[in-house]
Amino acid sequence: MGNVIMFIVFAAVIVVSALLCVTTKRIMRAATFLLFVLFGVAGIYFLLDYTYLGAAQISVYAGGVVMIYVFAIQLVSKRTLQGMEEKLKANRLVRGGLAALAGLVVVCLILFKTGFYTLEPANLELSMKTIGKALVGADKYGYVLPFEFISLFLLACIIGGLVVARKEEKK
Repeated sequence: MGNVIMFIVFAAVIVVSALLCVTTKRIMRAATFLLFVLFGVAGIYFLLDYTYLGAAQISVYAGGVVMIYVFAIQLVSKRTLQGMEEKLKANRLVRGGLAALAGLVVVCLILFKTGFYTLEPANLELSMKTIGKALVGADKYGYVLPFEFISLFLLACIIGGLVVARKEEKK
């Protein structure tokens, strides 16, 4: 019974923080709410006894949110950080809502086509050893090579962002 209550608490924290993250107009508050979402997901991992995934969630993604803070401070203008951003236009809101609805329809179609919703929970049990080998394995279905490519790409993005942020105007 305690696990169900904790799951409900974590789920509520995740849903509320996610909604606040996408509806706030201030970038620092959005990053903070994103941090709460990530901590909630880590809490669910700990609740499921996936301690490695929970610890990785906190260390990797909390570090990522710190990078968001750094980029928000360096790349965003002072007026935006103070809350004087542009107003949201109605047509942009409608287009965003339609894009979100289209994404939801695509996800639902994929779930129904693959039959994922009919799988028994007992068939979905995976050990941490299996998950670890799948994430960092170098075999046919391992993700170590794409992980390294993504890390190099993100490093290039960080360097490019810092170059753009520190570029001096020519007079």
